[in-house]
This record gives sequence, C-alpha cells and structure tokens, in this order.
Amino acid sequence: MRAIVRRGWLVPRGRGAAVIFDSLDVSYGEMWGSYRGMTHPDPMSRALAARKHAAGKDYAVLLSARERPLALIEYWPRRMWRVYLFDDRSWCMQMIDFKPHGTGTLLAQQNVRWQFSDEHGFASGAWIAQETTTVSADGQVEVRSEFAAARGESAGPSQARTTGPSSDPVRRFPAPVEDFLCPAPEFGDWQVFAPFLAQQGHEPATTVVLRDVSVAEGSGPLRATDIEELFVPGACDTPEGPAVVEPADAGLLRITSGQLVVSDPGWITETPRTVTVPPGEFPVTLSLLRTPRGTSVAAAGVRFLDVPPSEWDMLLQPDEDLELLGEGQFYGVGVDTGTVAFLDATRTVLEDQLDEDLFEPLDKRLSVELPGTETEPNLIAFRAGQGDGTYPVWVGRTADGQVGCVVVDFQLRSSPRT
Repeated sequence: MRAIVRRGWLVPRGRGAAVIFDSLDVSYGEMWGSYRGMTHPDPMSRALAARKHAAGKDYAVLLSARERPLALIEYWPRRMWRVYLFDDRSWCMQMIDFKPHGTGTLLAQQNVRWQFSDEHGFASGAWIAQETTTVSADGQVEVRSEFAAARGESAGPSQARTTGPSSDPVRRFPAPVEDFLCPAPEFGDWQVFAPFLAQQGHEPATTVVLRDVSVAEGSGPLRATDIEELFVPGACDTPEGPAVVEPADAGLLRITSGQLVVSDPGWITETPRTVTVPPGEFPVTLSLLRTPRGTSVAAAGVRFLDVPPSEWDMLLQPDEDLELLGEGQFYGVGVDTGTVAFLDATRTVLEDQLDEDLFEPLDKRLSVELPGTETEPNLIAFRAGQGDGTYPVWVGRTADGQVGCVVVDFQLRSSPRT
C-alpha cells in the first residue's frame, strides 16, 4: 500500500517521543466520534463486532499501543470506513473517510487535519487551522485550508470556526488515484490501517502483531424483567429513591386492521414498530410513578386478553436481529417529541393538528385520546417517561403464542441504558 500524498502544510511536528510499535492492542465498541480516553465507553466483544461486520452494521475498533490510543476505526453501513488518528499526546488530530473503490480497495475520499494552539483549544474543539483534502474517484485533488481569526479580532477561535475562516485558500491538482487507495480489510485485518499511523509521527514495524483486548460476551440483550410488576399499585424503589405506583386508565383503543403501531405520534415512519393483534376495543393502562418531584409515566400497556403472559418478547422490526445487540442493549421506540402513542396501522395523523390536539393538552395531562371517525380508529398518546430517547417495547404472549398485551417500559424503575 502506498502512503497518502502529502502536499499540505499540516505536517506533524515533533512534540515528544513518537510511539514506536510492533504490536497493537485491539478493542471493540459502539461508534462514537468524540473519542476520549483509552477504553470504549460502550465496549463489545470481538464476536459481537464480527457479527455486526457480517451484517453490515456499524461498530468501532480502537488500536492502541503502550497505553496510548493511536487510531479509532469506525465501520459504517455500505462498506464505508472512518479513521481518527491520534498524536503522541493522545489528541485526535486527523480524520479520514474511506469509501469503496473498485473490488477490494478503499479510496481515502476525504482527509481532515487540525492544528490547536494548546490543550484548552483542543478540549474545546477550537482549532487554529484546518486542512481538508478531498479526492475524486479519478484522482482530482482539492486541498482547502482554513484559519481561525487572528488574535484581537472580534471573533474568538471557537466563534471564528462557526462564522467562517479569516482566509480560505484552495488548491486543486491531479494525482495518481493509486496514491489514495488501500485494501478494504476483512474483519480483524486492521494492519491495513497501520501505515496511516505514520501520518501522526508514529513508527510501525515491518510486521505488526494485533492483540485482542478481551471483553466478555456478556449476558446478551436486555431481557423483560417483572414487566407485570410495573402496574402493581403501591410503594416501590427506584434508582432515584422511593416512589409510589398508581395505575391509571387511559381509555379504550380501537383496532380495526389487526395491526397495532407503537410510535412517537410526531414521527410515524413508513415502517413503524408494529405487531399483529386481534381487532376490537382494548383498555390502555398507564403506570404512574409518583415521587416528591412529581408524577411521570413509568410504563404504558394495552391488554388484548385477560390471560397472564407466559413469556415476553422484544417487539422487533423485520431488519432487527437480537444477535447484533450487546449486553443490556435493546431495540425500541424512538421518541423525539417526548410522546408515545398506541394506534391502529390505518390511523393517519395530520401534522398541522398535533400541536393543538395533542402536544398542548399533554402539557397539562399525562395522556390524550385523539378520537376516531367513521372511517378511522382512535389514537391514545401519553408522555414518554422523562422525555426523548429510545424505550423497549415488550409483547406478552400466552402459552399458545397469542398476543395478550403490549407494554412500553420507560425504564424509570430500572437503570436505563442509552
């Protein structure tokens, strides 16, 4: 593999001892761009990362040596990669985006480098200079250099970076596209990215050995625990202290199509979280959690059968696979308006009526019913725990597999995982 062409002014300068390495510690975790520290905030096992890779799902790989991070590698859908490079101070100084180019190769399509005046500037993201190199598939190169406003001007570095640089020189030139290519790695073949570490002054040996940092597989995805207990009235303990549970009737939900949708009413997608249920009218119950600070909706459920569930399943969409979840993780209903609703799959929601008919009433109430019409079923919406986020939805099934109830758990009685 050839090194990426260096025609820019952002060249690493000596700051201390470069990291000379013949081995790299490899650990895996969820993707996160604002990396800090030596360990993943949300680690995963190598086996889970391998399953995600095979399924085309995102994950991250951390390469480190001598207890210093050298590169954070993110695998994105559509076989794209992003690599963050760190200098000898463990500062993230460079970001390279790779996209597939032909069979078995990656093109370094964009390379962004930063310079910072001091540690405070780095911590706040206030660079003094930024160089962005963009490469087309046929080798046309554009290098754009940006500089923060000089001292004494009206804008400080952080503000200058938002409002625009003080100068914006752009250079364009052709170059052999081969200079910007590297092999597309198979899972675990992270030596592919080792030569790029030299761009931050590090010195890889001719042969680099990879050593996996052991992370246990864990107990697997979040499991339904004491879901029915969420609706039992009386005193309970929560991570925030003692509370009192009070069930509350939220009305009857009418199902006509045999398909129940659980969704944020302000963001009903073309493929909402849906489960097959019997048609009819069914009671919706809220689990209210009362504390000295106020009352919140801890859970909401709709019951279809008066039979206790014999098992609970996570409500999944067709493209969701429990094997791709780490310990305690879950797929759930996404909330962006602080609200969740139960509704029939045929119910339409008019966006221009939501504020007046739903969101404004929920400022004063914990649940709201949008009545149906002669042709449409109703909708029952309720506040989502403590607001926006993602919450698990559980399907309670009878011994013969029928859906007996559906519950959204807002995780106020357990430690939520985000």
